[in-house]
Amino acid sequence: MIISASYKTDIPAFYGQWFTNRLRAGYCLMRQPFNHRTIRVSLLPEDIDGFVFWTKNLGPFFKFLPDIRSINRPFIVQYTINAYPRQLEASVISPNQSIEHVRRLAVEFGPRVCVWRYDPILFSSLTNIDFHRRNFARLADQLRGLTDEVIISYAHYYRKTQINLRRATPNSEFTWQDPCAQIKRDLTSELSNIASANGMRLNLCSQPEYRSANAGEARCIDATRLGVSAEEKGNRPSCRCHACRDIGEYDTCPHGCIYCYAVNNHQTAKQNYQNHNSEGEFLFSS
Repeated sequence: MIISASYKTDIPAFYGQWFTNRLRAGYCLMRQPFNHRTIRVSLLPEDIDGFVFWTKNLGPFFKFLPDIRSINRPFIVQYTINAYPRQLEASVISPNQSIEHVRRLAVEFGPRVCVWRYDPILFSSLTNIDFHRRNFARLADQLRGLTDEVIISYAHYYRKTQINLRRATPNSEFTWQDPCAQIKRDLTSELSNIASANGMRLNLCSQPEYRSANAGEARCIDATRLGVSAEEKGNRPSCRCHACRDIGEYDTCPHGCIYCYAVNNHQTAKQNYQNHNSEGEFLFSS
């Protein structure tokens, strides 16, 4: 079994001690998001094939990586580095810090451990198409040789995402929009060329309608990259991920990114983080 930690929250940035405690305990508990049924997830070495960590700040987690190494299981870090304005990502660390983390990962574990995520691509008055071209090119240049893959996606305007955007817009004096599919396909092609020039393969996550001829399909949970075997079992149509068990909880990430699909309310997420118990069986128990 591949453990995903987690596309619902940022475990490396905020819950590293909890994760390590559960790893030592050999299990954790989680609730299904729709029926709230409690599930026990084994974290025993013999039950784990590998880990996929999702983060915007790996810094606090470096001290826990020896625990991962000690059980001799492979891991991948899906590291989101967008370098967006503060109005969109209020609490995310600077891209320079993130890039130094990727550099450290590459030195200690090799350039295939980290996958750069430039997602979601949000079109706004602060981040128009020209912004994305320049921003992506600058980041790709700085990450050259540190990773061989970049995954992109375009913002999904889920109900909670639209609510958060509308809530933020009057206070931040920016507007957002959702351009047509052809504009996104053209940008995908441009970004793919930039990635290739910097030694990376660009893959698009679960949005075949925005793919270009020079872009691939992403597998964010990638058993092949981990060097293990698993069936393909995406969690939504067009998802090419391999089967995994995600151990995160929604509404627990305090980063405050206004485009986030995993947080209904930033203040609630901050409160949940402050109230979490690193010794608990659940990441967060309400």
